[in-house]
Amino acid sequence: MNKMDDQDLGFSTRAIHAGQAPDATTGAVMTPIYQTSTYAQHTPGALYAGGYEYSRTGNPTRAALETNLAALEKANHGLCFSSGCAALATLLHVLKAGDHVVVGDDVYGGTFRLFDKVFKQLEIQFTQVDFTNMSHLQAAIKNNTKLVWTETPTNPMLKIIDIAETVKTVKKINPHILVAVDNTFATPYLQNPLSMGADIVCHSTTKYLGGHSDVIGGVLLFNDKALYEQIKFLQNAIGAVPAPQDCFLLLRSTKTLSLRMQRHCENARQIAEFLEHHPKIEKVIYPGLKSHPQHALAAAQMKDFGGMMSIYLKGNQQATFAFLQQLNFFTLGESLGGVESLCGHPASMTHAAIPVEQRQTFGIEDNLVRLSVGIEDVQDLIADLTQALQRI
Repeated sequence: MNKMDDQDLGFSTRAIHAGQAPDATTGAVMTPIYQTSTYAQHTPGALYAGGYEYSRTGNPTRAALETNLAALEKANHGLCFSSGCAALATLLHVLKAGDHVVVGDDVYGGTFRLFDKVFKQLEIQFTQVDFTNMSHLQAAIKNNTKLVWTETPTNPMLKIIDIAETVKTVKKINPHILVAVDNTFATPYLQNPLSMGADIVCHSTTKYLGGHSDVIGGVLLFNDKALYEQIKFLQNAIGAVPAPQDCFLLLRSTKTLSLRMQRHCENARQIAEFLEHHPKIEKVIYPGLKSHPQHALAAAQMKDFGGMMSIYLKGNQQATFAFLQQLNFFTLGESLGGVESLCGHPASMTHAAIPVEQRQTFGIEDNLVRLSVGIEDVQDLIADLTQALQRI
């Protein structure tokens, strides 16, 4: 392993250097964008250094990104995809008709849509349970369960799932069941699920890893080589891979991930404390608040509490929409994790694919707002929230 890929190095050092040695040909400090679909061969089957033959199969810019993200997650292997949904969809192709998956009850709406509207039609069964209660998880596991999929913090209710306890519970029943953790909200800066026993980590690299709302991507990370080879075959066969330009943008972004995450966390903590005492706010859900039911677990499992929060306004859907439309620095839009603050209405946006009765069971009501706190000056963000709340 290159000394710059050493997992014992500090996070920021790995973020800047892992997989990104200066270009051997020109000395370029930044990884070049290898904008090519194919590669010359010396003779049929005799490849140049690196073994590249076709960019769906492999590309040097993508390889640098996969090495970089693996180093950040303390993983042995990483595989990048054209979106987070593409990463999950590729992973699910390891399953066959009749296999069963246990999924967290509170997950990204696109994750639910893939299970419920796509893979269920291919006879992949799935059961949703509350992972904050291990007895629920234990009861949901069947003889044909092959995969357990969770998020922590969850989207949008910010539940904190005990990763180590989840792995222990699953593996005690059947050590061959794969445990996958969507680590998008936390990022590898705040927690490393593989170090807690998980088999697979997934990220939508569109979010905090990209951080600038200008690229779509996803990644799967593993320690097990056989699993990596199995997914790598599917990555090539299915072909939902990111373009070299997208990989370059993500490599640019990971260099500042630690600095951005520090500011996201600092801003979110101050905003959560402000909103918790505002008379027009019914409830604030943020892992950094002592009022959060899994605050102690979050403090133990994570380095900090992240930049995401959800709030319930004292009002109906009309009042909630009015609040969202009055905000200036919190842009109303899909996605999260950018340097700019974003706000959203999960019931009609990110989680609209989930039936209304099911949404309400999880707590996704019409007065629920999700905030992705950016890295602007926090006093300006608080002033923006204040004026919007005053006008409803």
